[in-house]
Amino acid sequence: MNDQRVVHLIDDDAAVRDAVGLLLRTMGFKVDAYDSALSFLKAVSPSAEGCVITDVRMPQMNGIELIGKMKEARISIPVVVLTAHADVPLAVEAMKLGAVDLLEKPFENDALITAVGAALDRRDADVNRSRESQAIKARLATLTRRENEILSGLLKGLSNKVIAHDLGISIRTAEVHRANIMSKMRAGNLAELVKMALAAEPSSGVENK
Repeated sequence: MNDQRVVHLIDDDAAVRDAVGLLLRTMGFKVDAYDSALSFLKAVSPSAEGCVITDVRMPQMNGIELIGKMKEARISIPVVVLTAHADVPLAVEAMKLGAVDLLEKPFENDALITAVGAALDRRDADVNRSRESQAIKARLATLTRRENEILSGLLKGLSNKVIAHDLGISIRTAEVHRANIMSKMRAGNLAELVKMALAAEPSSGVENK
């Protein structure tokens, strides 16, 4: 059901790891459990998939420090923080640093499953956006110098007539270039083209051809 999406479970309490791990595996998730933030960081790479569930208060490195280290290591998977009542301020700080959700112990099983599902859905959405952005950048790279000049004018809201005047070309030539841009970018209309350009930002443009 969940296509064995991965949950990285980090808690220094073996009983918590066993209980939460069993619940998640029962729901169809693949669980990789770690007894410390350090062991997690040693085991994963920037290409890691899934999401992280971590206790906020642990020896050696707490949940807040973990989030910071993940950013340094470019491990960009969502983090769900588990916290005891007394550690809520720490958990809030973790949220400010980028954690996507927090659960206060003891939590309901449904709340945990919902939080994990939302975190994994967010990860999937981030991956899809990244792939879409890369695909758009690849299409932008196929535009010629003149097509980039036309595109720049279109993104400024200029008409074909104004663009043609500014570039010293005929309106018909501007229209042909515009049609070529729409075809290369696979844009059905100008609104789609603008959305693509925004999705590819920050864009450094392409070399003149």
